Amino acid sequence: MIKAITEDNMEELRNQLLELHPYDQAKFFSKLSKVERTQIYHYFSPEEMALIFENIEIDETEYEEFLSEMHPSFVATMLSSMYADDAVDLLNELDKEQVASYLTIMEDGAAREIKDLLHYEEYTAGSIMTTEYIAIKEYQTVRSAMQILKAEAPRAESIYYVYVIDEDKRLAGVISLRDLIVTEDDTFISEIMYDRVMSVSVSEDQEEVARKMKDYNFLALPVVDFQNHLLGIITVDDIIDVMAEEASDDYSKLAGVSDMDGIDKGPLAAAKKRLPWLVILLFLGMLTASIIGRFEATLDQVAILAVFIPLIAGMAGNTGTQALAVAVRGIATGDVDKESRAKLILREAGTGVITGTSCGFLVIMVVYVWKGDIYLGILVGISILITLIVATLAGALVPLLMHKLNIDPAVASGPFITTINDLISILIYFGLATAFMHYLVQ
Repeated sequence: MIKAITEDNMEELRNQLLELHPYDQAKFFSKLSKVERTQIYHYFSPEEMALIFENIEIDETEYEEFLSEMHPSFVATMLSSMYADDAVDLLNELDKEQVASYLTIMEDGAAREIKDLLHYEEYTAGSIMTTEYIAIKEYQTVRSAMQILKAEAPRAESIYYVYVIDEDKRLAGVISLRDLIVTEDDTFISEIMYDRVMSVSVSEDQEEVARKMKDYNFLALPVVDFQNHLLGIITVDDIIDVMAEEASDDYSKLAGVSDMDGIDKGPLAAAKKRLPWLVILLFLGMLTASIIGRFEATLDQVAILAVFIPLIAGMAGNTGTQALAVAVRGIATGDVDKESRAKLILREAGTGVITGTSCGFLVIMVVYVWKGDIYLGILVGISILITLIVATLAGALVPLLMHKLNIDPAVASGPFITTINDLISILIYFGLATAFMHYLVQ
């Protein structure tokens, strides 16, 4: 295909590119140079480009760059040809002036539809729904419903579910495509529709919508307002994107960065995202260092204590991160609710006791064999026992507390909880060492 572009062979390029799946078309297009993309704009219609941009995965700056290479009227026609929710996703990557410019020259019906969706708050059901669905009335027959289905199917994003509305456009029921096909033509819709419809509010968080669709294995979910008027539907392909986005966001926060760094981001952009967390952790680390400094007299008397600082701090960080991962995942998947919080805390406390006791006894034996000092072994063992219990509880309690305060629990990131547990473990270790100093100094 690159050869066809180089040789300006439009027919060959069209034949080869249009045979590919839309995702592969988009992937190929995103790798082209500016000169090569410019030829594509001349070879393909706005409608064909719409299919590519519905499947493309590029950065915000690249959206602006690609659209700036096309004539504004070409972009407007392309946006009009896209499914409304996909067009909104694209426009959300642009500044308000650009969005207004494109909407002004778009076809009125498509522009109105996109404007309505742009008003909804980002990351809500309204922001990811599409208005290209099929709705029928309950007093219709299957025959008339099938006629509507055939007429509207080319523009509908999903035809597997047909939604039933009343005279006031309130959601009254749903019928699967299978039921329509196998039912007699003269049967009324009201006789075969399922009236206990699962729907989501237009203001509901997209993560909660994804959870519902996963739990019920739906291909689409209707979106309604507070009066149960049908506003649109959310399809499974959009939910897959949401799940990937949420997982990436949670992972990036657990890693201690505000947003996941792309491999194509420059070092300055990556540093800007990571620096705030690193500065916070730097000051927390300095606090830990100052605590160690306060126990300088203890270290002067028993220098061997310094050998076990990395061991105890590392164990605290590791076990805290494990508990954190369990808690954050439970909150994200909905497994941890108000009733099961106490159960989670008790389980993590028990886990801390078991792991702490096991590691503590093991350390006592190792230190005694290594250094021949049973009191030193007992000190390190008890420190690890208490540290693992406290660190495990901290790893579970911090995200639960943040969730209760309506703060994203993933913000309680691995580096953050590790540094906090380092501080706690040092206090426990040196506090015990100071208290039992007369056993250590011989």
